[in-house]
Amino acid sequence: MRNRADRSEFVIRPNPGADGLTRLVSGRDHLGEAQQISVVEEKPLTIFLNGQEIVTAMTIGDYPDYLALGFLRNQRMLSASDTIKGVDFDAELATVVVRTANTTDYESKLKKKTRTSGCAVGTVFGDMMEGLEGLKLPAAELRISALYSLAHQINTTPSLYLEAGAIHGTVLCRQDQPLVYMEDVGRHNAVDKIAGWMMSERVPADDKILYTTGRLTSEMVIKTALMGIPVLASRSGFTAWGVEIAREVGLTLIGRLRGQRFVCLSGEERLVRDADPKSTVHEDPQFRRKGAGRD
Repeated sequence: MRNRADRSEFVIRPNPGADGLTRLVSGRDHLGEAQQISVVEEKPLTIFLNGQEIVTAMTIGDYPDYLALGFLRNQRMLSASDTIKGVDFDAELATVVVRTANTTDYESKLKKKTRTSGCAVGTVFGDMMEGLEGLKLPAAELRISALYSLAHQINTTPSLYLEAGAIHGTVLCRQDQPLVYMEDVGRHNAVDKIAGWMMSERVPADDKILYTTGRLTSEMVIKTALMGIPVLASRSGFTAWGVEIAREVGLTLIGRLRGQRFVCLSGEERLVRDADPKSTVHEDPQFRRKGAGRD
């Protein structure tokens, strides 16, 4: 990863003006006046592992290679020991094929799947808790000053959300530096893109922070833990099972992060309180996400 003199520079950031991500739609508002607004596109993408069709996901269509790799990795259909021979995307057929040098054990995963609570209806194949037995994440310190800095940088970065709304975002960070910012119609897709990028670039996870705009559910906690990331933060709230799992694996879990406020329900002993909330810059209302005032 290259050194960057400008600490606001991302490795990957949203490109809300890219072709095919949004379109203008005409309608009328509550006063009956004509309006034309930008809305997010939603497209099917079918993921194959070698010759086996695995799933069709609804996605905004960017980074299909990272989405496919991350989905298969997070479903534990791919492991760190698997050799990836290629990732082939066909835009016309809306398919992406991940090819490995060795055979994989996807059949057992396909026999059991669990629908999750995610937007766009997430699906988990196999045992949701597989891989968590005995897992303990690194006891990484988290500076409150870094947390505030990350939230400010992420919330003010041009994005599809600020352009059109109806989107989730996930950001991979290190200390107070956002690195990779992915968006999609479902938070699961956004996380999978991050996982796919990390797998493709062989990026270590033990010093990273994952920021998401979605709820801190059991699946979000499990995905983060299995990715090896020791800190998960969100603007949104928690589920009880998500908190329980985070405490079991040693994941620092921060929710309701808005302006100077947040709640830590796991890993409070790893927080370094080096910033005074009263001296932190207040969040500009124009950057608040829908429902930011409540879960």
